[in-house]
Amino acid sequence: MSWENSTAICYNNAALQECSSNISCSRGFLAAFYKNMGGKMLRVNMLILADAVLAGVIVVIGAYAQRYRHHPLTRFIFLGATTLFLPIISYVVSTIATDTNDFISEDDNLETLTAATCHGGFHQFTVVSWAFLVQIVVINTSVVVAVGDREGRNKGPPIQLLVQGIWTLYLGVTSMGPLRHNMWQFNLELMLFAIIFSKIVLKFYAYLKARQSLAFKLNPRLVFGYMKQLQLQESSQDGDQSSSPPPPLLVMGEEGMKVEKQPHGYVCKDLSAPTASVNTTDVSSIVTVDKVWQLDSMLTAISRPQLKDVCLSFALFKLLRCRFARYDLSTAESARTTKFFWSLLLKAGEHARVFRVIADELSFVQDYYYSSLPVSYSKYWLPFLSVGTSLLSIIYCLLATMFIMLGLTNWKDKYNHQLRCDFWCSQRYLIRDKQNKQFGLFLFDDVPLFFLLALVVTAEVRYIASYFCSNWTKVALIYHYINHASLQRCLRMRKWFGLLLQCRWEVLMKHWDEKMGQSSVLVVHPRTTPLMLLRRLLGLPDLDRGVKIPEAVQASIIRTLTGCYNSCTNGHGLSNGRRSLSLSLVGRRFLWACSSNSTSDIILRWHIATCILEVRHPYQHGREESNNHKITATHLSRYCAYLMVWSPDLLPDDDEWSKSLYEVVKKDAECALAGFTAPMGSLTPEAEYKEVMQLLDVYPKHEVLENGVILGRQLAELVEGEETSWKLLAGFWSEMVLYISPSDNVRGHLEAIARGGELITLLWALLTHAGITSRPRGVNDVDAGGTATSEAAAYV
Repeated sequence: MSWENSTAICYNNAALQECSSNISCSRGFLAAFYKNMGGKMLRVNMLILADAVLAGVIVVIGAYAQRYRHHPLTRFIFLGATTLFLPIISYVVSTIATDTNDFISEDDNLETLTAATCHGGFHQFTVVSWAFLVQIVVINTSVVVAVGDREGRNKGPPIQLLVQGIWTLYLGVTSMGPLRHNMWQFNLELMLFAIIFSKIVLKFYAYLKARQSLAFKLNPRLVFGYMKQLQLQESSQDGDQSSSPPPPLLVMGEEGMKVEKQPHGYVCKDLSAPTASVNTTDVSSIVTVDKVWQLDSMLTAISRPQLKDVCLSFALFKLLRCRFARYDLSTAESARTTKFFWSLLLKAGEHARVFRVIADELSFVQDYYYSSLPVSYSKYWLPFLSVGTSLLSIIYCLLATMFIMLGLTNWKDKYNHQLRCDFWCSQRYLIRDKQNKQFGLFLFDDVPLFFLLALVVTAEVRYIASYFCSNWTKVALIYHYINHASLQRCLRMRKWFGLLLQCRWEVLMKHWDEKMGQSSVLVVHPRTTPLMLLRRLLGLPDLDRGVKIPEAVQASIIRTLTGCYNSCTNGHGLSNGRRSLSLSLVGRRFLWACSSNSTSDIILRWHIATCILEVRHPYQHGREESNNHKITATHLSRYCAYLMVWSPDLLPDDDEWSKSLYEVVKKDAECALAGFTAPMGSLTPEAEYKEVMQLLDVYPKHEVLENGVILGRQLAELVEGEETSWKLLAGFWSEMVLYISPSDNVRGHLEAIARGGELITLLWALLTHAGITSRPRGVNDVDAGGTATSEAAAYV
């Protein structure tokens, strides 16, 4: 039927209205239109859910798992999430934008078609707000580092986030439609952009100031020159050297020093005169360790040992930065500093305090190289502004939550959908009245938004707490307290200072969890947990990273170190276990097991023997001294084995060699014990020991496994008894872990600190301050590798 015969000719407005009312969209067209828009919204909502997951990943890893960002898998996930997040948002906003126009033709001649315009409204605002909120968290957790060229590369603030913020603002403005109808959305998005802009500007300013500061980027060369001055002054002074008063190590205030460049770093002019005081009393703005130790009469809260130790940790952190900058600290070693540090080690029962001091020192290292917190202290007022911007962010999130809740109540009819489309059907010049259709469910927008608002508020609270409870703030407060007499006279200020200095948030602010990894090559009863089965399926070694360092281990290590005080000069008092064995006639029988040109060989040899002795003599209650030796020996034995497979670069031998040796011996031991099927607890320790030894004797073994079995049998059947065996092993392992700790691989230890820290790194820093920076030469060269087997065979 032709168009002229099927449609009336309309001559006036009344006729036009009657004609348009007769025009109808076909059911096929409506079904196609609904299907097209419904499919588009389904794709958009799937992307919204995916982006919500990515936002959660970015916020959680960025704000609460910074140490895990340095693991390859976590780093890959975090990088992937940050890379995909903004492009997905850009696609979503551009696909379903406000006032999107479209038309669909119902015939080839375009005589019958439909035009549609869609309004996103609150949907676009929600998606754009996600991008702004996630960018705020990324800025807070970004790494900003100001270091010298000798330490590595500077890392500036994330300027790319400013570009992303501008792009996000552009997306929000262009998708919301006319500003006069959406001014409230524009103002809210502009507030978020202002917060992002202010955070980036503050970080950029702090970074510029830190790069020019003697207390930050230039600090290692200043501290090294300062220590050289102290060394010269100590050598020229006469007096009683038997006591060990606190040394004048730099804590804070270097910006007030007058310095000049010298061949070995900066030199403080105020201390350059021959009569200058080592106590730095001539430089009033400088706070040193000896000044902090004089606070007993000033403020009870500050005089607490923990807060004094924080300042000592901060001063030691500056010395450790010199080593990261590849300065040779042994050439600038201060005898007074070394003697004072040894006086802490030699105090009975102070092992926990020593470990806490070094752990706090490494926390300063981790903050400085892997966060943006330290550069915020380049100006005293920057932390206040940083906290202020975080408070604004929290206020915005709370107000936005209230605003959305009110919107859900008052605008239910207007915003209970994601997209509303108005469409018209036309035939030639006649247009039907407007029709509309709603698409999508508002919960896809609002639920993830509420979740993200809650995460951002929590992350901002944590960010503020990082200032109030940080050790950096405590050191800065003590510095200002010492240098301002008015603060010392004001009772109210002293009270507030005391409260702030006691602020601690262990759950969020603890950098090191005081745990040690554990691994073993000789597992009699393999665990059958799903995680262990998955690890074996993937060919990964067994690992237990959640073992807290026992106090007995700490005490044994410090006791072993102090035992060689008189001979521990640059590591010459340490050995690979020979010294501890030589202290007794019984121990001298086992010196053959310390003879090898490979430290990894010796570690595995004694590790296997320790595992065998543990089978023969398991843990027993009521025997504390023997149990302490047993705890020390077993934990350090498994820790050294763990280092061979997980951190071999921190050991003396080649890392590839150590790891491959572990894997070969581990495989050989598994084959040997494959015939052991007795369930745990079904046999007595004596019967289990005999069956294990029978299997190890029959199976063709690796040379290291063979020597370990021989050593294990000697220790298990020692006539002097079980307690003597465990005491020998505790002494051996305590000395071995100290022997392997000194290293020139500062980069490897810095990476270990980024991962949360290792016991061997803590000992590496401890020995550095004790004046031990390298291992003694030729300890393992007493016998060739094959001599041990012949000596063991001869002994048997």
